[in-house]
Amino acid sequence: MKNNLVSIITPSYNSSRFISQTIESVLSQTYQYWEMLIIDDCSMDNSNDIISKYTKEDNRIKLIKLETNNGPAVARNIGIKEAKGQYIAFLDSDDLWKPKKLEKQIKFMKENKLWLTYSAYDRIDKNNNILNNKSVKEVINYEDMLKSNHIGNLTGIYDCTKMGKLYMDDIGHEDYLLWLKIMKQIETTQGINESLAQYRVLTDSLSSNKIKALKWQWHIYRNIVKLNVFDSSYYLLHYIYNAIIKRNKR
Repeated sequence: MKNNLVSIITPSYNSSRFISQTIESVLSQTYQYWEMLIIDDCSMDNSNDIISKYTKEDNRIKLIKLETNNGPAVARNIGIKEAKGQYIAFLDSDDLWKPKKLEKQIKFMKENKLWLTYSAYDRIDKNNNILNNKSVKEVINYEDMLKSNHIGNLTGIYDCTKMGKLYMDDIGHEDYLLWLKIMKQIETTQGINESLAQYRVLTDSLSSNKIKALKWQWHIYRNIVKLNVFDSSYYLLHYIYNAIIKRNKR
């Protein structure tokens, strides 16, 4: 494990439309001590050709090709396993980081001795137009995370030297469950209420996906976190309420 190195985990599947912008946002970072692990999940477009051009130009960018399609959780876990950095960060193949994202966040983590941190972010459309800003609570605890996912996956960074490498469970809401597992260990943490990243919104979620998301959430409460029915219902109602509030702010 290399101290101060940030390992950026990027799953990729048919990402040719935006992957160049994603990589360029990493190359533009003012904090330059990073490696970017792009895990291709059996793409059928020319995204690997695009990525390969970058790997030849900058050896910090690495392409890992999977032999079977397994979904983003498995791809991210392979990236985490191969990561050499002290810090693990996530950036999907259509999202963007602002230039000072890593500089500000790593400095913030060190100054406050944090194991995990996060930031606010923008929601953007396919043409990079900003739709709105997602602000964050500057201090959160484990109970806050049970009520709502306060950590956008493209902003979260955790320190491997504090807790070792932690992986995602392939159950749906895998990023939320990862942050939840970390928060259970550390109880509280802090975030930066400044937009340091941009999350791309391509389509609105269908109602069926919302129902599926609620089923995943219930499964996490009952079978992963092992809450009783009363507590699971309590936190699920908070989760739904917070989701409605967030959506109305769009």
